[in-house]
Amino acid sequence: MSESKAKLNNYRQSPRKVRLVADTIRGKKVEDAITALSFVPRRSALPIQKLLASALANAKNLSLSPESLVIKEIRVDEGATLFRSRPRSRGMANPIRKRTSHISVTLSDIKKKS
Repeated sequence: MSESKAKLNNYRQSPRKVRLVADTIRGKKVEDAITALSFVPRRSALPIQKLLASALANAKNLSLSPESLVIKEIRVDEGATLFRSRPRSRGMANPIRKRTSHISVTLSDIKKKS
């Protein structure tokens, strides 16, 4: 089995929100996943769609047929957290955690069983 991979590091959205979109396409064929992502009304749908297109281009460079590719694994890991502060009353400040995500996709070639 041949595999193609692509990774997006430090995407500025929390992993919890990105996983909602990643769960909708896990295990699907690549063409079906790209079509499905164009109808998902979430902000992370477009970067994941571009990441799938990048993994598909990597697969074409490895001379894999795009029709038989399926999403074997899509992982959304936690990246670096940016710490900011929000001013509050009486000179205090509360912390704000701006979270980032690492998204990795692995495409696999499915073999037809005859």
